[in-house]
Amino acid sequence: MMPRTLFAKLSLALFVLFVLVGVTFLHASLNSAYMYQQEVAQRLNQDLARYIVREHVQLKDGEVDRDGLKNLFHNVMIINPSLELYLLDTRGKVKAYSVDASKVVRDSVSLAAITRVLSDSVTMPVLGDDPKSLSRQKAFSVAPIEQDGVNQGYIYAVLGSEQVDVISELIQQSFIMRESVTTILLALAFAFAGGLVVFFLLTRRLRKLSHSMDIFREQDFENAIAGLTDTTSKDEIGVMAATFQQMAQQIQAQLLRLKETDALRRELVANVSHDLRTPLATLKGYIETLMLKNDTLSDADRLHYLQIAHRSSERLNKLVTELFELAKLDAGELKLHKESFSLAELAHDVMHKFDLRAQQLGLNLEVNIDTDVPYVEADIGLIERVLDNLVDNALKHTPGGGTVKLELNADSNQVSVIVADNGDGIAEEDLAHIFQRFYKKPGNDEELPGAGLGLAIAQRILELHGSRLAVDSVLHQGTRFDFALPVQTP
Repeated sequence: MMPRTLFAKLSLALFVLFVLVGVTFLHASLNSAYMYQQEVAQRLNQDLARYIVREHVQLKDGEVDRDGLKNLFHNVMIINPSLELYLLDTRGKVKAYSVDASKVVRDSVSLAAITRVLSDSVTMPVLGDDPKSLSRQKAFSVAPIEQDGVNQGYIYAVLGSEQVDVISELIQQSFIMRESVTTILLALAFAFAGGLVVFFLLTRRLRKLSHSMDIFREQDFENAIAGLTDTTSKDEIGVMAATFQQMAQQIQAQLLRLKETDALRRELVANVSHDLRTPLATLKGYIETLMLKNDTLSDADRLHYLQIAHRSSERLNKLVTELFELAKLDAGELKLHKESFSLAELAHDVMHKFDLRAQQLGLNLEVNIDTDVPYVEADIGLIERVLDNLVDNALKHTPGGGTVKLELNADSNQVSVIVADNGDGIAEEDLAHIFQRFYKKPGNDEELPGAGLGLAIAQRILELHGSRLAVDSVLHQGTRFDFALPVQTP
């Protein structure tokens, strides 16, 4: 069963790594000890074969004296049983030896190792073929047998007999192996324990972060994260913790916005239902009256009913239009098409549109514009919509004989727009709510077209332009709205 935690996985990986390192190190140690032993033996006996050739090998008619060689082999076996001597011809073929004939399995020895040893520069140990084994190689000493400068063969001395190998293996098994294994196991155990401590300390912050994430998930991503690991560290864990904290904050902010949006949706549905129900009921009622009593109604009554139905349809149409417009603004579907235009000309055009209505209501319209008002950078259609909403609201809430003013004041950076009236004004407790959707000033005539969306739309349009609509009002004295637009850049 595979471990599940990161600490367990790291521990298992460290254990496997240490086992591999231990086995490799043990093998390397034993091999190094063996090679060192061979090198020492070869260096100590480097001139042995040369000495034997010089002092004990005799030639007769270009041939090695076999009787003298047998005596030499016999004496060597008595004096130094670990030494094995072989007579090789110039091609490496074994001609004579000092060991039991039944143990010799090779009839020739490779000359490659012999050539290396006889060269001027050689790195020891150089292992050569062991005539008593088809695969084993051993350290050796070699010397050519020459007569008048002509090579007659070689004396090939293998340094270490079978008895020496057995003793060496026993020594390795009984001491070197035991000590090496003990030392390596202790070193690996100490390193493994240290590695576990290091991994535990390194993964502690990860465990803490994982615990915080579990708590955050179990609490439906709503509650603040407590006890989060250090987010100021610059390492990967610190960066991960900081990223998770930012992500959690964004999730919480999005959940809050979703709740607010849901509450706004519920309020929107309730308000829209109410505002749609009133004109629809009025429209339906008067149309049914016209249908049922058409023959008995006078022309004046019929016209009166039609006018009421028409006003209701206008109110319904305006509500639907404003809802679609506000939905586009909120969804970002309405793109700004900024251009340079004269705000002074637009102000005159807007006020001119309301001349007839102002005369009918007995109101005065004033336009006060600074001289040389510069061009502004904005979406002319949307700014006209803002001015229409502000002037329309001013006309609705200003009694006969009152005044509605539109002023433009310019400086080097922006043009300030002011729409003011001396009408009903707004109570102080209502000022904080007038930009909310579907908000209507108490006492507003339900028969007037509109659903309290005009100021919300105007504010959203100005926010898209990087501006905001400000209001200042005194009850029964009047209201003033103002905003600013940047001047045309050169």
